[in-house]
Amino acid sequence: MKTANILAPLLALALAGCAAVGPDYHVPDSAVVNRKATQAPFAGAQEGAVYRPQSLPDKWWRLYEDPVLDSLIAKSLAANTDLRVAAANLERAQAVIQGVQAQQKPTVGVNASPTYGHVSGLQELQPNVSPPDQWSYSGGISVAYQLDLFGQIRRAVQAAQGDAQAAQAAYDAARVTVAAETARAYADMCSAGMQLASAQQSVDLQRESLSVVQRLQQAGRGTTLDVTRARSQLQQLQASLPPFQAQQRTALYRLAALTGEVPSALPASMLQCRAPPRLTRTIPVGDGAALLRRRPDIREAERNLAAATARIGIATADLYPKITLGLSGGSAGPADLIGDRSTFSWSIGPLISWTIPNSGAAQSRIAQAEATTKGALAKFDATVLNALRETESALVVYARQLDRDASLKAARDLSVEAAAQARKLYQYGKTDYLTVLDSERTLSNNTSALAASQAQLATDQINIFLALGGGWE
Repeated sequence: MKTANILAPLLALALAGCAAVGPDYHVPDSAVVNRKATQAPFAGAQEGAVYRPQSLPDKWWRLYEDPVLDSLIAKSLAANTDLRVAAANLERAQAVIQGVQAQQKPTVGVNASPTYGHVSGLQELQPNVSPPDQWSYSGGISVAYQLDLFGQIRRAVQAAQGDAQAAQAAYDAARVTVAAETARAYADMCSAGMQLASAQQSVDLQRESLSVVQRLQQAGRGTTLDVTRARSQLQQLQASLPPFQAQQRTALYRLAALTGEVPSALPASMLQCRAPPRLTRTIPVGDGAALLRRRPDIREAERNLAAATARIGIATADLYPKITLGLSGGSAGPADLIGDRSTFSWSIGPLISWTIPNSGAAQSRIAQAEATTKGALAKFDATVLNALRETESALVVYARQLDRDASLKAARDLSVEAAAQARKLYQYGKTDYLTVLDSERTLSNNTSALAASQAQLATDQINIFLALGGGWE
């Protein structure tokens, strides 16, 4: 009956603690993400022949229908070291949640201490007598439960959950980056191979031109100057080959690192790739609303804002006392009295601890938490704006690069005709070799520019998929 009289007011006090101090989290109405224009269709996606409004598929790289690329990205997602770091950070954040949630449960303590000896005679009020040595013991069990009256523990759990969700989003963002960088390295390797093949073709054409000039000189229809000019042009074209070979190798080594391999692990046969992955159909891009749901960095920033908001409550709760409900029982005495009723003891009651706060210091911590939340909101807004900027920029760059590529292709085709006509006129003695040389140089430049443009198109497509945040689902 007495125990019930003690517990009743404590339980009532515990049930009364249903509200947590500090603000409850919700996305602020003023946040950029809530603006209507933020969720509208992309302005850069109005190119009907280039983009379509359908949602981006989970594994966008499969749109290329390239088995080698599929296998490389699958390997990167399984073995990339950056992803392993992000996964470890996620595990740590999840473990922190478990630690904070443990504060919501009762804690149990057990102690036992057998001893042999005797107390002093003075303690027994017999200064001239030495008490006999004997075995004695003490032991007990205690249960303590902190009443979270002001919600500090709940806010701590909310903050830890926000951190863990932000870590999950960071892991997803790492997947997006790894997939895009693997596709980019593969595209760079194949683009370098394509440019190398194009440059080698120019070299072969110039070598044939040199052979023609030499035969004409031997037949008395050409000059030594023509031969010298032809050889100079050949050397200049050959000088363009080594950089492309180096680009091939470095891209291959990037692929190795991305897939968790040493540089020599990937087969050299991959260097035979001569065409970068490139879509020839319209690209699915969705709209702003889909982007906001999909981009992991936006989710990470929003979860960081939620965690920062919860920490305002943690700081505010320091203004109030902490109450712990304790129950303990024990037994102590001589060893020969173990189990005797006279050796047992128990107690129950609240432990109220309250360090009267230094108002200035407590308010400072609250102000710091509030300022951190303002900064988190600003970063959230900046992340949304940056995501939209990156996407719009990627869309317009790719569309205009397509226009540029079409013009370069037309220029290359015309220079092929011009070079062929110049060579025929020279062979028939209708023009000098300087005209041939100029047309060959123009053809070489236009061919090289077209190859570089097609390489850039592959990169621009990957930039679009990276900006859209695909690949983490």
